[in-house]
Amino acid sequence: MSIDTAASSRPSERHRSVPVGIIGFGWMGRVHAQAYLRVRHHYPDLVQFPALVAIADEAPGRAQDAARQFGAERALTDWRALLDDPELRAVSVTAPNFLHREIGVAVAESGKHLWIEKPVGLTAADALDVALAADTQGVRTAVGFNYRNAPAVAAARELLARGELGDITHARFYFLSDYAAHPDGALSWRYQQARGGNGVLGDLASHAVDLVHHLLGPVDAVVADTAVFIPQRPLPTGATSGHELAAGGARGLVENEDYVIAQMRMASGARCSVEASRVAVGEQNAYGFEIHGTAGVVGWDFRRIGELRVGVGAQYQDQPVTTRFVGPGDGEYGAFQPGSAIALGYDDLKVIEAQRFLASIASGEPAGATIWDAVAAARVIEAIGESVRTGSWVRPEASGPTAP
Repeated sequence: MSIDTAASSRPSERHRSVPVGIIGFGWMGRVHAQAYLRVRHHYPDLVQFPALVAIADEAPGRAQDAARQFGAERALTDWRALLDDPELRAVSVTAPNFLHREIGVAVAESGKHLWIEKPVGLTAADALDVALAADTQGVRTAVGFNYRNAPAVAAARELLARGELGDITHARFYFLSDYAAHPDGALSWRYQQARGGNGVLGDLASHAVDLVHHLLGPVDAVVADTAVFIPQRPLPTGATSGHELAAGGARGLVENEDYVIAQMRMASGARCSVEASRVAVGEQNAYGFEIHGTAGVVGWDFRRIGELRVGVGAQYQDQPVTTRFVGPGDGEYGAFQPGSAIALGYDDLKVIEAQRFLASIASGEPAGATIWDAVAAARVIEAIGESVRTGSWVRPEASGPTAP
């Protein structure tokens, strides 16, 4: 079914537009919709602006409510009908993980550009299938590794590229959250192997692994351990959005991990640890890293998004560490604020992601995280899983094609 809203775009704007649709409209679908609506305000020089024209979600009434709120012309309950629209040029996929491969491949095969949330399916093979479909059709891709978009992360990457930390020796990446810490958190698709695949590995650790690759380069081998700390959760009574509670009633088994700790040997020779938890009581979105080199250290915490801890110099011992506030000139900061130390937020990182996606459509060249970054992260995640099963060091397998 569909609903109509009045079109307000002037002819010149419509000519410059990229008609987009969104498949799946939970929290992340809303974040994508907001990013599409905001991107023109922060990037007025974009060659083409997005025009949100269609939203698809199977939950009764959800797409209709979203279309009214965000001004989309059509609301659908079948995502396949959205792909039949010849007007659409790009699609966001924010559906549950088990649908990523089917929908992602279908979007690419329809010739529409693809912005898809990580981890892009349940396995590395799923992500690879989407990547190959996109390359075959020549469509542009973007993947939701949004933390690499933070201006402070961009500044840290520049610091590393200039060699100011010397040779990187060891690093720690942590993604700790309490979103699943309540024992009455509903047993949504996130906790089921068939629909969610991995647990915190696919959800939070995939972000950490992408940051490791983005900042430090390829992973040579991993050894890891995982745990499930809340083995049963209450069954939901209806469609869930976010991390809802469902006290009372029957309970079901949690089928994937709550916690992971992985030690990595980097191709550079550095050592790196990745720790992720979805049940860390007292930790709300505690995401970040500390990277040490022979001549310095740099650290970042998402909760202090506009700050870097930096210590560089020639002292080695008792090296001072200072706080650096990022500002214009660091990554995409200047598109949002005119002066240093004005904090950006999570949704701003998705606006940056939208801009890079649209820029790649206009130029025909990759910009930001692409589907091949999702493939690389998925291969490391699978190596972590294999290490847990075997109790040994495992090298990520580059099975099949790699990024062109």
